[in-house]
Amino acid sequence: MTIHTNRDNILMKPERASVPGMRNKKKKAKKTEKKEKTRKKDQYRQRGSVTIEASFGIPLFLFAALCLIWLIEIQSIRISITNAAQNAAKSAAEDTAVIPVLNTVKLKSDIVSLIGEDRISRSILKDGSAGISCWKSYVSPTTGEMNITVNYKIMIPLPVMGSPSAELEESFKLSSWTGYQDGGMGGEGSDIVYMTDNGAVYHEDYNCSYLRLSIRYVPYEELDGIRNESGGKYHACDKCVIGSAMTGVYITDSGTKYHNSLNCSGLKRTIHAVERSETGGVGGCSRCSGHSG
Repeated sequence: MTIHTNRDNILMKPERASVPGMRNKKKKAKKTEKKEKTRKKDQYRQRGSVTIEASFGIPLFLFAALCLIWLIEIQSIRISITNAAQNAAKSAAEDTAVIPVLNTVKLKSDIVSLIGEDRISRSILKDGSAGISCWKSYVSPTTGEMNITVNYKIMIPLPVMGSPSAELEESFKLSSWTGYQDGGMGGEGSDIVYMTDNGAVYHEDYNCSYLRLSIRYVPYEELDGIRNESGGKYHACDKCVIGSAMTGVYITDSGTKYHNSLNCSGLKRTIHAVERSETGGVGGCSRCSGHSG
């Protein structure tokens, strides 16, 4: 017979009673809980990924839309300027039929008037109507054609410092007057050549650009940025510019002076037709003569 003391009873640990299958249920519950946590983490990652993509995608979409609107506005303003310049040139052709000088100041004013100040102020034109320039336009004294050139700048919508811009140009030709038909004057094999009063060379072609000046009327304020065909600046004519220059002045492509008066002798060419043997031994023009002395 074995006798157990109270001490032995105290040291003995009671065993837990377990229900069959309870452990499996707990394991399944833990797995399910773990899967749920993993699923939630994946959802958070996906939400974070969508947020990052949206933070990059939305600005890019807005920038693309802005560029599209900008391109449409460019095409719109180009069409407006071209149509206005063509209509203004037709009006100027009536004036040049009488005086073969293209008034670029009036040409620009007509272009601005046809487009409308309000439309220009709301456009992407840099400096508004002041940014439109027509000073390169002229009437060819040889062919009688009007060469219209309109320069302007448009603003570029880039998020950078300053105001970046791009320069555009619209140009076309328009017949203004038929001009002088030489009727056989000059030409290859002719013994007749042409000289001016103060000319140092003779010319074989009566329509040589040195004889037929291309006169333009330009704003005096733009004169600093205008160069002649040799790249030189224009200086005041000592014959017709007394004191300050007028608001608009007259210039030629090959000249070096600007003039207040269209009747200035510096804008005139007195041409004499002479025999080649009467030229006094001077050389031929480098532009129109087959050889020069």
